[in-house]
Amino acid sequence: MTLQYNFTYWLLSSAPILLLLFFMMIMKLPALKAAPVTLLITIVSGLFVFKGGLLLVGVELGKALWNSISIISVVITAILLYETSKEANAFSVLNKAFVKIAPNELIRILLIGVVFSSFLQGVTGFGVPILVTAPLLIGIGVSPIYSVVIPLIGHCWAGTFGTLALAWHALLLQADTISPQIISQAAIYTSILLGILNLVSGMMIAYIYGGFTGLRKGFVAVLLISLTQSIGQVIITQINPDLGVFIPSTMSALVLYLLSKSSLYKNNWKFEKSKIIILKEFNGENETENLKVYEAFLPYIIMTILTLVILLVPTVNQLFGRISFGPSFPETISGFGVLNNSVYTYSPIKPFTHASFLLLLSSLSGYIYYRRIGEIQKNRFGLVLGRTLRKAIPSSIAVISLISISRIMTGTGQTEILAVGVSSLFGYYYSLVSPFVGLLGAFITSSNMSSNILFGGFQYASSLVLDIDSHLLLGAQTAGGSIGTSIAPSNIILGATTAGILGKEGEILKKNLPFVLIITTIFGIITFLISNIN
Repeated sequence: MTLQYNFTYWLLSSAPILLLLFFMMIMKLPALKAAPVTLLITIVSGLFVFKGGLLLVGVELGKALWNSISIISVVITAILLYETSKEANAFSVLNKAFVKIAPNELIRILLIGVVFSSFLQGVTGFGVPILVTAPLLIGIGVSPIYSVVIPLIGHCWAGTFGTLALAWHALLLQADTISPQIISQAAIYTSILLGILNLVSGMMIAYIYGGFTGLRKGFVAVLLISLTQSIGQVIITQINPDLGVFIPSTMSALVLYLLSKSSLYKNNWKFEKSKIIILKEFNGENETENLKVYEAFLPYIIMTILTLVILLVPTVNQLFGRISFGPSFPETISGFGVLNNSVYTYSPIKPFTHASFLLLLSSLSGYIYYRRIGEIQKNRFGLVLGRTLRKAIPSSIAVISLISISRIMTGTGQTEILAVGVSSLFGYYYSLVSPFVGLLGAFITSSNMSSNILFGGFQYASSLVLDIDSHLLLGAQTAGGSIGTSIAPSNIILGATTAGILGKEGEILKKNLPFVLIITTIFGIITFLISNIN
């Protein structure tokens, strides 16, 4: 028997995604409940409908568990970094610094939710930008729900060339016959699409904050931030894609700082009727005044320096990257002939170049420093670690379930059925929906990198079969995946964790989904029009 590509199987393949959306958005179940229930249904469907067999399903669950370790380690260490800063009352100092740097409340929100979150995405990724910025936004008065919504939207433009371009390199690996010229064209086209996303995201955040008043007040700031980040990305990706987010985001921080000193934004201004602000005035009189701003930022400064040195200095990278390990898995084949090759070393982890290691070093360094200067009392590490684990456990269960859903769908051929079904249905008009394929991959896997691994080769093959310029579909793939990170369940869960609103993931998803669908449609139209002009 061969894999079935008819409408019935396409609908059955989409069931896990539809169920997850239904549970989270309609029934308003927390991801902690929605994901395991969806996983159980996916396992049953994989065994009996898609004829996966116990071995295949077991192997895919093993792969999911291993993939989850990579993410959960980041979750734990990122929360540890947050709890360390919280224990030292560093957030109080940071919030006051943000008020001083940006007296205008909207500029303050853009500084944290767009510029700082994008900067963090440039060097770390893995949900860290949401984990870190959500409590900072709460500290300046933003409601917990919107403290997660804003950085999810604000940082998604950085989803391709962030994390030192991991997602971009993963995309290129799936199309190993691609020429340097197409790579260059794809980088430019991707950057242009992400520039549009950047601008629309900033406008969206300004509108969320203050409606049309917010748009008018924030237009110049949003435009200049977007031009700095977008044009910077176009230029830098032609030189060194690994720095395609880090350098433009750093430059945009300087632009926003200078703007805050200009006549447009130097005054203390706020939109009094903003629906997202619940704390009208920041009140920190009872918080510590001892830390200097650079000390409050110290763990993040350490993290940035460590990341850049370990990952970008070749000799250091080679030294730290020597150790690598991953499990082996046997070959499996479904009753429909879906073959999953044996893997000797599956998804190997380099522990000393992994984001979790950098976060751990930053957390411990911060804790030791704060303890040394007396901002953290003796014998508090156990309490800090305990709070970290209590917050990480619910998130970890949901992450394991979500990745398991993804692996079973891939291993039993359901993901392939979805992608092939879309391309077969649209044919000549496929470029219209190509960004949605990237979006789908990021939603399923909670990662643009994984989406590119999953569908990058498919998009490249489709470009050859349909005679569409490859750089267009590759750019649409990863741009769609970048948008998808703003509704990726794992990212939402991480933000909800540090925002203290676990269980509200469906509400966050519902607020972001219209924006995501609209901007992805725009990308599809642009890709279709350009493909026909060519």
